Amino acid sequence: MTNFKKIGLTALAASLVSVSANAGALTASGSASMNTEGHSGTGLDAGTTFSMANSVVLSGSGELDNGMTVSLSFELDQSDTDGDGSSFDSHSVTVSSDTLGTLTLAGHGGSSTTGKIDTTAAGDMWDNFDGVTYTGGVTVADAVSANSGENNNLLYTSPDLMDGLNVTLSYNPQVTANESETGFGVNYSGIEGLSLSYAVADENTHAGSDTSGDNTVIKASYAYGPVTVAYSEMEHDEGLSSGANDITMTSYALTYTMSDELSVTYGSETSDKGNKTTDLEVEGISVAYTTGGMTISASSMSLENGNWGTGSEEDMDYWALGASFAF
Repeated sequence: MTNFKKIGLTALAASLVSVSANAGALTASGSASMNTEGHSGTGLDAGTTFSMANSVVLSGSGELDNGMTVSLSFELDQSDTDGDGSSFDSHSVTVSSDTLGTLTLAGHGGSSTTGKIDTTAAGDMWDNFDGVTYTGGVTVADAVSANSGENNNLLYTSPDLMDGLNVTLSYNPQVTANESETGFGVNYSGIEGLSLSYAVADENTHAGSDTSGDNTVIKASYAYGPVTVAYSEMEHDEGLSSGANDITMTSYALTYTMSDELSVTYGSETSDKGNKTTDLEVEGISVAYTTGGMTISASSMSLENGNWGTGSEEDMDYWALGASFAF
C-alpha cells in the first residue's frame, strides 16, 4: 500500500456532521491478475481462455473532534459492469467509533448481513461453471441464491459485546425488482482458531409471497496448527408452497498449510433444489504459492449434475492457472 500524501478531510466531515476533522490520510492499494482456464465435458469443448483483472482502491479517513472516524473508499475497476458509464465500481462512506460500532453506506458494492459471509466454505467453486453452455444450448444454472445487498444500502457492525462477539444489521432500500429488506447476523471469534457466523436476511420481491422469503447462512472454521477445517450451509427459502425454488447449499473444505508460502485445499459443495431429486455436486483441489505480493495458483474441479439432472452432458471438468499481484 502506498501512502501518497496527507490531505485535509474537513470538507467531507462538515458535510456529514457539524464538527471539524483533523488531517486525514489518502492511500491507494491495487491488485491485478493474469489467468488461463478451460472446461471440458460431453457436448462441450470450451477451449482455453485467457483473462486479466485489475483494481485500484482509493481510501481516505479522518478523525473528528468527537473521536469518531469518517472514511471513504472508491474502487477503480477495469471489469466494472454497472453500465452507468462510470469508472468507479464499489464506493462507500463509513462512520465508526470504538463505543458505537461501524455504519457503512455503500453507493455500490454494499453487502447485506448474509452477503457479508455467503462465500461457501470451499470458495464458491460452483461459480466456475455458472453460465457454461452445453449440448442443446442449455446453460448451467446458479447453484445458490443469496441476498448480497443493493446499491445505497446500510450495514452496521456493533463493537464487541463480549470477547469476540458482535452483531451485524443491514437494510436494503426498495428498488425496481425488490421491496425493502432487512438482515441480522452474529459473529464469534473469542476462541483462538475458531470462527463462527450466522446471518439471516429478507428476500422481498414485488411479485408477491411466492417469490419472497429469506436467506440464511451458517459458517464455521477451526484452525489448529497447519490444518484448517471449514463448513458452511446456505438456505434460500421462498413462499411457493411446492418449494420448487428453495435451494440449500452445503460445503466443506480442508486446508493444509505446508509453509508460510505454500498451501493445498480440498473442497466440496452440494446443492439441493426443492423440486429436484438429484443434487448438484462440485469438488476440487487447489494449490497456492505466495511470495511477497504475488500468488501463483492452480486448481482442478469437477461438476456432476450441472442442472440437478442425470444426463452425461451435465457433468464437466474445469482447470485454471493464475498469477495475482497485490501492491
